[in-house]
Amino acid sequence: MAISDAPESVGTATGQSDSDLRLLSLRRRSSATSPGSCFDAEDAARSSGFQESLNNKNVDDNKDCKSNHAASDHIVNNDARKEHGEQVIDVKYAYRPSVPAHRRIKESPLSSDNIFRQSHAGLFNLCIVVLVAVNSRLIIENLMKYGWLIKYGFWFSSKSLRDWPLFMCCLSLNIFPLAAFIVERLAQQKCISERVVVLLHLVISTVELSYPVLVILRCDSAFVSGVTLMLFTCIVWLKLVSYAHTNYDMRALAVSKEKGETLPNTLIMEHPYTVTIGSLAYFMVAPTLCYQTSYPRTPSVRKGWVFRQLVKLIIFTGVMGFIIEQYMNPIVQNSHHPLKGNLLYAIERILKLSVPNVYVWLCMFYCFFHLWLNILAELLRFGDREFYKDWWNARTVEEYWRMWNMPVHKWMVRHIYFPCIRNGIPKGGASLIAFLVSAVFHELCIAVPCHVFKLWAFIGIMFQVPLVWITNYLQNKYRNSMVGNMIFWFIFCILGQPMSVLLYYHDLMNRKGEVD
Repeated sequence: MAISDAPESVGTATGQSDSDLRLLSLRRRSSATSPGSCFDAEDAARSSGFQESLNNKNVDDNKDCKSNHAASDHIVNNDARKEHGEQVIDVKYAYRPSVPAHRRIKESPLSSDNIFRQSHAGLFNLCIVVLVAVNSRLIIENLMKYGWLIKYGFWFSSKSLRDWPLFMCCLSLNIFPLAAFIVERLAQQKCISERVVVLLHLVISTVELSYPVLVILRCDSAFVSGVTLMLFTCIVWLKLVSYAHTNYDMRALAVSKEKGETLPNTLIMEHPYTVTIGSLAYFMVAPTLCYQTSYPRTPSVRKGWVFRQLVKLIIFTGVMGFIIEQYMNPIVQNSHHPLKGNLLYAIERILKLSVPNVYVWLCMFYCFFHLWLNILAELLRFGDREFYKDWWNARTVEEYWRMWNMPVHKWMVRHIYFPCIRNGIPKGGASLIAFLVSAVFHELCIAVPCHVFKLWAFIGIMFQVPLVWITNYLQNKYRNSMVGNMIFWFIFCILGQPMSVLLYYHDLMNRKGEVD
């Protein structure tokens, strides 16, 4: 609190009487009183002859002082002033020297017990400023040293026309949701039995997953095209499973209701069991993997907001491409296989690759989970937009996997984890099965476009299981600490993704060398 050397001047109106000045002095003493030193203002008011007018106010002030230990407001009661014909004057009073400055035990803001109980917006802004300054210098230095390394042919080239079979395959994926709808419509009309329904859904989902894999493997397509097709394939497969599983459960509940069985409140369906092409079509384009007949909807579409998000999406996609072409590609091309050759050299390459890799990954997360999914949700008026939580604060690896990708997490919980629990599988086994399914799909999305099946992505995901146990143990042993969060960031930034990038790059280059 800044204290002025010169005393503050108090302006008074002309013609004030002595009693007015005495009253103003008494109010000044009352308002200058600080927490913890609430003196009896009633005695002072009694001496000036205004006990009756100030009684209620001072009693309330004393109650506030006793309960909250808060200072009296410097703004006096205007009604009391007007009652005695006094002009209202706003005065800022000084902090009295006799008031105690230390009243209770307090921790420093950066102490371990207090650091996570307050806002760090200023430090966050400082980090942004430092990052912009440091990376701007690095970008300028890189451009002066190596020149413009971005190759437009990688992103926009006439050779991309050779990927037309993948594009046609992506368009043909619409056949499988239509087939699933026909099966469900027949099941609703009780034209086929439940066993036949399950068998048909298994065939549809298996063909939907196998068909794009065969197309990618038979075509010498670009890596980006293959990854895009595999992502669409996995999304459609997850949606088909949810569609079939949810309708199966809704039919079972409808049958139980027809028989007059009493169901728990949690199993009472908000909407009747119906199979419509409109609900399936909305589900296939909605930013969710969990099917239901109706979703929370927003009242309207904010067109200006959508435009701003699209501009951000274009900007951050360009930043991501710049980092890949200007930084990551030269580092990877000038490296050796991390499991072969000099160990120190491999560590140096991994550490050098870790920083741009983190930037690219964060840009990818922001572009897809925040910008694209929110744009899609806004256009479809999809209400539930919790596509991620604060995964950056995860104290265990298990927390990270529960928070960073909410659509997949909800799908895993709904269609893998709890069905395993209901069938008698222990929680540890159910979690292991969920990680196994995730590892298989990560391997498909990377290994198939690369035409390299070394199981690096599969091993990387399954390696998360012991990390879950380790970080859970550390969190239970060292409560209220961020040891698990530090381990997560170390694995995430240094040991995990940069190592995978180098492994797949060199395996892909070796494969191309053998083919050539």
